[in-house]
Amino acid sequence: MTIKTLTAADLNQFTGSYYWYQHPHGAQYVAGTGGAYWLLDEIALAQRYEKSVSGEEFQLWKLAVKADQTATLTCDDGNGNIVFSKLIEFTDFPLPEISFYFTNKTILLPSEY
Repeated sequence: MTIKTLTAADLNQFTGSYYWYQHPHGAQYVAGTGGAYWLLDEIALAQRYEKSVSGEEFQLWKLAVKADQTATLTCDDGNGNIVFSKLIEFTDFPLPEISFYFTNKTILLPSEY
């Protein structure tokens, strides 16, 4: 079993967007270190299958993890208007919350925007 060592302080190193990956470096780091490729997949799949999401040029995605290891994944239009929400029945994501931006077909940490 892999122990996830992702901390909020770890994410402070990702600023700007000097290197681009399919998912920029910070999102890639979160996925690998936090065991959260599933989270990036959820965001990417919503672009294809949720018209309310794909219609938004700029999106703010938030994962909020509860003590019982359930979570809520939401997407808003950047102005606080929720356009998508999904209950995650179980997650072992190591942080209580995380946010991503999605714009120009790219998932970014807020510090990379």
